[in-house]
Amino acid sequence: MTGDAMVEDGGRPAIASPVIVTGSGALRGTDDGRVAVWRGVRYAQPPVGDRRWRAPVPAVAPDGVVDATRFGHAAPQPVNTVIPLGDGVTADEDCLFLNVWSPSRAAARPRPVMVWVHGGAYTFGAASQSVYDGTALAEAGDAVIVTVNYRLGALGFLDLGAEHDGEADTNVALRDVLLALSWVRDNIAGFGGDPERVTVFGESAGGGLVTALLATPSAAGLFQRAIVQSSPASSMYGRRRAAAVTARFAEAASVAASDLAALRALPPEAVVAAASAVYEEVPREHPGTLAFAPVVDGDLLPEHPIAVLSSGRGHPVPLVIGTNRDEATMFRFMKSALLPIDAASIERMFQAMREESPDVVAPDREQVLSAYRGLRRGVVGLGIARDIAFRMPTVWLAAGHGAVAPTWLYRFDHSTPLLRLAGIGAAHAAEVPYAWGTVAEAPRAIYRLGGRRSAERVSRRMVERWAAFANGGAPGEDWPPYRAPERQTLVIDGEDRVVADLDGPLRAGWGDSVLSFS
Repeated sequence: MTGDAMVEDGGRPAIASPVIVTGSGALRGTDDGRVAVWRGVRYAQPPVGDRRWRAPVPAVAPDGVVDATRFGHAAPQPVNTVIPLGDGVTADEDCLFLNVWSPSRAAARPRPVMVWVHGGAYTFGAASQSVYDGTALAEAGDAVIVTVNYRLGALGFLDLGAEHDGEADTNVALRDVLLALSWVRDNIAGFGGDPERVTVFGESAGGGLVTALLATPSAAGLFQRAIVQSSPASSMYGRRRAAAVTARFAEAASVAASDLAALRALPPEAVVAAASAVYEEVPREHPGTLAFAPVVDGDLLPEHPIAVLSSGRGHPVPLVIGTNRDEATMFRFMKSALLPIDAASIERMFQAMREESPDVVAPDREQVLSAYRGLRRGVVGLGIARDIAFRMPTVWLAAGHGAVAPTWLYRFDHSTPLLRLAGIGAAHAAEVPYAWGTVAEAPRAIYRLGGRRSAERVSRRMVERWAAFANGGAPGEDWPPYRAPERQTLVIDGEDRVVADLDGPLRAGWGDSVLSFS
């Protein structure tokens, strides 16, 4: 730290303005006496012009001191009024920024580091969203917290590498995260963090990127632990499917896929518009698939991560992984086609899987339905959608990874009385504010029938577990690792409990063979 000036902030008590010298320049942040924060730290050069669809290039340190008190731009994306990007945050193609929170109090030794990869179906979201405020997690967990922006939608996941080999790169969003982790390795010591104790964690699409990192050879050594929340771990595809998405995108953008210069000349809003159309079309026409996701390119990502991890061949780092009890309810509530919930869509999905992977021993219809005996017909579809998209890939992955590194499996069951009454329950992403200690940011309406104090208690325990894990221990003395035959699983609820073989009925119905699209 090279400076610690005091400044007045709108009549509130004076706060410090600490300056840290990094590879991105000298950065001036803020320190309120609890946590020091540096926002909008550029870790890569703007991915614009000829750098669109190219691997990110490390940022160049400018002269002078850089103001790091405001968040940087979010990645271009469709407007989503339900989840704001953050106060004053706008979207721009120049979006490769990260943010750092570090406890103000002195530490006897460098602190563990937690690097967050946000979710949003590979199309939405930003590191600046208020639910990801690192203050509570940094302070309670005595850790340095980093949140990362990466390119989204077509700008981050369109595969132009096959059509334009040498002129465009594959998996540029995954490469963004790799570069951000490299920045952490090289610079986080200046913020009080230990580059040898990095936990990468993420939810939904962010969890998908973390599972991809676990199977990416070049990620070795960039992190020592991982937390994966509700990962669509099997929703990644090979070059053939990616090429079909590229063709759809080019048609929607009225540009030839072979004309890279014209594609790069498209305004960002035109890219987002074309990508949005494809984002909606693909899961409707091909249930169970996504338009944009990491691509198994045979290069950066040599094999499908779910195949690598379920066979115990991922990076052997300790792992916490789990899903939510009611993952699919929010998709039904939002009328989203991302998950196949109705019977016709589910049947089309299974038929396509069988045709693509005839050698895989897939369970028949009756075997799968045996896992849902006693449920109402409308609930069965929600269960199948939840389990093929999230729960079973997580169980298959945990079983494989648990053979090479300590692995802890959870299921998040907690919800407020109102959400239970509304039939939403512990929906997709419901656990995020609990893990971040930001349940106070939740809309007041969800506590209309009570439940705030219970939510705060659950959140405190979850923050403690995540922080204990990041500090090098188990995520709680009461939570044993997941291994056969006991298969102990933590159920996170008003009172946490450990259940042996929680997913036994699901495993009996779905079997042990990984089901996914190629």
